Amino acid sequence: MSASLLSIILFYFPVIVHALLVKAQASNLFTFDRESRHFSQLNDCPQCVDTGEQGRIESASQQEEKDIDIIVTCNDLSGSMKMRSVKSRDLSASWVWKDPGGVNGHTLSSKVLGDPLKLELLLNESDQHSGERRYHGSEIQHQLVSPLHPMKLKRRMLRQERRERRTAELIQQNKETDDKMQEAAIERAREFDDTVKGKYSIWRKEYENPNSDSTLKLMRDQIIMARAYATIAKAKNEMVLYDSLIKHSRESQFAIGEATSDVELQPSAFDRAKEMGHILSTAKDQLYDCITIARKLRAMLQSAEGSLNGKKKKSAFLIQLAAKTVTRPMHCIPLLLTTDYYLHGYQDKDFPNKEKLEDPSLYHYAIFSDNVLATSVVVNSTVLHAKEPEKHVFHIVTDKLNFAAMKMWFLVNPPAGAVIRVENVDEFTWLNSSYCPVLRQLESAKMKDYYFKAHQASSITSGADQLKYRNPKYLSMLNHLRFYLPEVYPKLDKILFLDDDIVVQKDLTPLWSVDLQGRVNGAVETCKESFHRFDKYLNFSNPKISENFDPNACGWAFGMNVFDLKEWRKRNITGIYHHWQEMNEERTLWKLGTLPPGLITFYNLTYPLERSWHVLGLGYDPALNQTAIENAAVVHYNGNYKPWLDLAIAKYKSYWSAYVMFDNPYLRLCNVDER
Repeated sequence: MSASLLSIILFYFPVIVHALLVKAQASNLFTFDRESRHFSQLNDCPQCVDTGEQGRIESASQQEEKDIDIIVTCNDLSGSMKMRSVKSRDLSASWVWKDPGGVNGHTLSSKVLGDPLKLELLLNESDQHSGERRYHGSEIQHQLVSPLHPMKLKRRMLRQERRERRTAELIQQNKETDDKMQEAAIERAREFDDTVKGKYSIWRKEYENPNSDSTLKLMRDQIIMARAYATIAKAKNEMVLYDSLIKHSRESQFAIGEATSDVELQPSAFDRAKEMGHILSTAKDQLYDCITIARKLRAMLQSAEGSLNGKKKKSAFLIQLAAKTVTRPMHCIPLLLTTDYYLHGYQDKDFPNKEKLEDPSLYHYAIFSDNVLATSVVVNSTVLHAKEPEKHVFHIVTDKLNFAAMKMWFLVNPPAGAVIRVENVDEFTWLNSSYCPVLRQLESAKMKDYYFKAHQASSITSGADQLKYRNPKYLSMLNHLRFYLPEVYPKLDKILFLDDDIVVQKDLTPLWSVDLQGRVNGAVETCKESFHRFDKYLNFSNPKISENFDPNACGWAFGMNVFDLKEWRKRNITGIYHHWQEMNEERTLWKLGTLPPGLITFYNLTYPLERSWHVLGLGYDPALNQTAIENAAVVHYNGNYKPWLDLAIAKYKSYWSAYVMFDNPYLRLCNVDER
């Protein structure tokens, strides 16, 4: 039995010992966890630390003194609040620990706390060299910070001083500028002429009342009523009242003068208005009859409308007359040139470099004009902007009357490097009425009656449009010669046609390399929305037009056109022109001019160029885009306001006058100046 008991004890003894050991370990772990929780609560609540525990915390603090984080707040130079974390071991020896009862048992004091710049520098330096904190349970890891070097601190202080000095200088400069502006404003105020500029001031009394011209309108209405009553008074033989009404009407009209608002009226105007009111009241009492007054006012209105329409027509006539009449200087120049041409024997002289006139590898221009000065501007502006002037050839054709003057001008004033030839259109024997339908029509009795018959003078009142097409230029073959370019220049393959009212502002050489894609004419299109389309120039009520052309097809402009003469000959463009010109003998397809037949002749044969090559409208539109004008290769003064006339739009005239040789003796003798 004892043996069996012993064997049982030996069997269970290791199990019992293992169980006791496990229990002991669990008890130790429970005790350690409780103490750890108690210690954590003490750290989280500094006020709960009793006297007995304080010594233990102090000792632990002293052991970990090198790893203390110090949170410091301060204001930087801009006034913003900053917060930084500083390591205790990075502080200098001047920093001391005192009052162990503070947070974590320590507080910090130093001599540098009163200097925010130094404190900020210290914090910035600490922030640059501090590592990231990593938290794991209750453990905190820190990186050491290198101390701030004294030289670096000094440099920062010097930079700060320089900033302060620069700020003071800028403030002083700003103050000086303000003083100068105030002095200039005071000086301008002293020189201000309120009698001239006062009418534009918003502080004038007239702007206190939205009806600033009420008195002026009243006086004008009084004059109208006075005239109406005066007519009635005269019809009823009330001569005293009639004379009084006429007298007061004249006085009121004199008081109004050229005033456009009440403040511009003469001082006596208000008295005149009162007196006129009294006399109108008297006239009303004696003569007022509603039906009679209404009839009289209606008659006056119709008379005024008729007078206005008549003045509009006269204005249109005068504009056309001024635009087409040769001014005295423009007439003087060819007279002087022609006189010297024959007086000094220039008829025997000719232009050099004749061998280049038919060289197709050069850049050829065609200019058809009877205006010497305008042609000289075209040539001068083209040559001036040409990169290789010696490769540019100008073919100028004029009429018999101006041939001597045109040739004389370019003999005396040859363009630098370029080649010139001047021809007389009357010497083109092939250009006769048997070949050219336009010449045949111009020689017809109907056309002569249209232009020269005496009774046609009265037709001026029919409108400016009819007058426009009686322009003498339509009688000149110079205007129609553009449709015969292959006949005029049989050995050339490509030519650039230029009007005499254009100015060249860039090198035109690249135009010869433009691929026209098998078309004959290269031109800038002029259509904008519904403007300048075919229906503006052609009579689409005629089936010959409506069946062959699109009324919405885009129009283009003569003035700067690239013509492929090889393709021209291949497609017989001149024959197409002759066909349509003969069909328009009665002017039923289009009115006179060269653009409508040009649109028909080159229909579907025109290649559109970039708009910057050719800007039009300087002869009639004062609202063109200035940037587009300045960036254009060619600007065109198409319209009535040509740049050599007094009618010219002032802001566009300088583009043309820049290429006029005002120091030329012929121009000085003819009083051509830059006005």
